[in-house]
Amino acid sequence: MPSATEIVCDLGLTDNLVGVSHECDFPGDIRGLPVVTSSVIPKNASSAEIDESVRAHLDSHTALYALDVDLLTRLQPDLIVTQALCDVCAVSADDVNAAVLAMDGDAEVVNLEPACLNDVFETMMMVGAAAGIAAQAGERVAELRRRVDAVAGRTQSTVSEPIDVAFLEWIDPPFTAGHWTPELVRIAGGRDRLGNEGKPSTQCSWSDLIELQPEVLCIACCGFELDRASGDLPLLSSREGWNELPCAKSGRVHVFDGNAYFNRPGPRLVNSLEALAHTLHPDLHPRPLDYHDFVVAPPVFGDLYAAG
Repeated sequence: MPSATEIVCDLGLTDNLVGVSHECDFPGDIRGLPVVTSSVIPKNASSAEIDESVRAHLDSHTALYALDVDLLTRLQPDLIVTQALCDVCAVSADDVNAAVLAMDGDAEVVNLEPACLNDVFETMMMVGAAAGIAAQAGERVAELRRRVDAVAGRTQSTVSEPIDVAFLEWIDPPFTAGHWTPELVRIAGGRDRLGNEGKPSTQCSWSDLIELQPEVLCIACCGFELDRASGDLPLLSSREGWNELPCAKSGRVHVFDGNAYFNRPGPRLVNSLEALAHTLHPDLHPRPLDYHDFVVAPPVFGDLYAAG
């Protein structure tokens, strides 16, 4: 899965990779590696169609993703990093374990299931230990923790009243943020009243957003890059009551590249935190160097501009 690939590469193990998932796209030097998974969801489907397809497969207990066991067997990996966090996000852990049995090999399976930011750091330590570089992983995690602590320290010392934030992980239908994202909002100086911290994201209604009256609306659609997510924005702006929302009046509607940030429980969650902190409190939190690469703020939909 993409977050596992990012962790492996972030720990300096890029040259050890022998295969990736169909969704792995970062860092750039992994391109060309054998792809061992595939998805049944059409790439050109609309957000509503994707949601309908996912629900249908989950209801019927049929797989959203396929694992190429023959290819995996030929690659003969010593270590397989997988997940049991979300059947919507990647091949299930049960399928991977079954594949390892079919391979009749002795590959070690490391299963990642982070629900919060600390869990993400722990998964990095797990991968490092399994790959024999525990000390190197510890140094990298310590560096990431220092960056998180820096954001938290500025927030705690200055922000007396958090900003009301609505964070959506899907637009059609709307899903609120779950797992680590509400925690990131809190560390950055916001308050996500609709979020489901430490647990999966949940569907909400338009009336929930109207009732919240968020000062800031953040959107990071799961698996969508910036352009793809921005295409769904008219679905929000056409809603009754949109123009009366504080975030719409002030132009504080921010769309992030969810495919690269927020959705993936890997080292770039710290980049996501730093970008979010600057978005919520630009006078307090410094602008990340790569801020312009993954956030836009549309004061008027249809006329998007890069915040950087």
